Amino acid sequence: MAAAVEEVGKQLGRVYPPVIAGKPAATAGTIDSVNPSHRRQVVGKCGRATPEQAREATAAAVAAFPAWRDVEPARRAQYLFDAARVMRRRRYELAAWQVHECGKPWREADADVAESIDYCEFYGREMLRLAAPRRRDAPGEENAYFYEPRGVAVVIAPWNFPLAILCGMTAAALVTGNTVVMKPAEQSAVIGAKLMEVFQEIGLPPGVVNYLPGVGEEVGPVLVDHLDVALIAFTGSRAVGLSINRQAAETRPGQDHVKRVIAEMGGKNAVIVDDDADLDEAVHGVAWSSFGYAGQKCSACSRAIVHEALYDAFLARLVEATRSLKVAPAEDPGCSVGPVIDEEAPRPHPPHHRAEPGPGPPRLCRRPRGAGRRGLLRRAARLSPTWRPMTPSRQEEIFGPVLAVLKARDLGHALEIANGTRYALTGGLYSRSPEHIARVKREFRVGNLYINRKITGALVDRQPFGGFKMSGIGSKAGGPDYLLQFVLPRTITENTLRRGFAPRPRRVKQELNHRDTETQRKTALVRLLCASVVHCY
Repeated sequence: MAAAVEEVGKQLGRVYPPVIAGKPAATAGTIDSVNPSHRRQVVGKCGRATPEQAREATAAAVAAFPAWRDVEPARRAQYLFDAARVMRRRRYELAAWQVHECGKPWREADADVAESIDYCEFYGREMLRLAAPRRRDAPGEENAYFYEPRGVAVVIAPWNFPLAILCGMTAAALVTGNTVVMKPAEQSAVIGAKLMEVFQEIGLPPGVVNYLPGVGEEVGPVLVDHLDVALIAFTGSRAVGLSINRQAAETRPGQDHVKRVIAEMGGKNAVIVDDDADLDEAVHGVAWSSFGYAGQKCSACSRAIVHEALYDAFLARLVEATRSLKVAPAEDPGCSVGPVIDEEAPRPHPPHHRAEPGPGPPRLCRRPRGAGRRGLLRRAARLSPTWRPMTPSRQEEIFGPVLAVLKARDLGHALEIANGTRYALTGGLYSRSPEHIARVKREFRVGNLYINRKITGALVDRQPFGGFKMSGIGSKAGGPDYLLQFVLPRTITENTLRRGFAPRPRRVKQELNHRDTETQRKTALVRLLCASVVHCY
């Protein structure tokens, strides 16, 4: 990994144009992707796609769709298995790009690549399962139930899991027979280009996947509104997800289908610490759930709801545990908390975040080691682990290392606080009471609930990931229902008790032309009729 980080560091600053219909497309402008740990270091210059190029990419996907739709599911699955093989070979390199472009610590970056491999393997096998023949025949009647792709899919991905989420949504669309316009986040467009390299290496036909880096506000609405787009798969903020859902719901003149939207939109995740919790486990789990990758995970813990009997002891230990986390540039192998992604990341207490009346719990805010003249992690210094009784911190998603620690009278009160948001993504409980664990399983309404462990780090197939309420639209990524969102079910029924015989003229002519006598020609015609009767019955 150290060698990969060093080698990738020698490749910074290259240009990555859009790839449309298998060919690079020139752009008038570029977007500089910078290293969050070193704000003056340009990781790469990605072509700034225009609205017209967004339409060209969609047209390329439309043109490629009929042939790709008819590729056998087993062959499409093999493409994913091939992509997984390539990513295994390039595992450390791909992880190193994330260290440089997204400020991911080593372990987080490697896990992101591993998850991408898992998505390809899992969705490939799921497609083989869905493609298995499903028949309900009756005497004289054949009935076939099968799936076909929707059409052109637009994939709009975030920067916090720059390879895994982009790869997962794209792989699901591809293996089900859809063609894709792949729009990575501006902050992680170089990693998107590396994924496009993987797809080109495995030999996907031109136009099946189109790589479209650009500014979301410029190309996003064009893609969502396009008449030929059948599906939008999005992961990102609630505001953007709801906007996409609203835009896609409007049927344009000439549109012959209803667009499908799959959206994962974040959370306001809570961990409940019961009065009999193991404090060693709870402190460690909350610290890593809150501050791993600087809290920039949609699954991260942003509220710890602690029973009043343990509140003071828990908070004191959590503060000290957090002091031990090493805040450093992401390339440092000992980094626990790296930088936030960019200057647009939220601050822990801007003017609209007012403290509630009364004395608040302790607040920890410190400059990271290594900050200063080199300009490292200055934003992370202002967003380091913080505890304040701020009302917005209980309700609004803050995408950074910010944690509100709240006091609960009892388990019922804790559940009331935990469920009191518009989100329902992840949650957790630390308790040694079987009765309380059973109650929380029933009453804590989130998509992914974790008992006595951290609430981040879901694994494909083992813990399919996704929520409801304002946390998402659609089924769980990495789960058995996910691919069903990318397909349309069809049924074909055939009555096999046909009356009469309509032989193909060409075959009849060929058979009769090879007969020398009238008797031979009559015999051949009778055989054709008999063969048809046998086939019918």
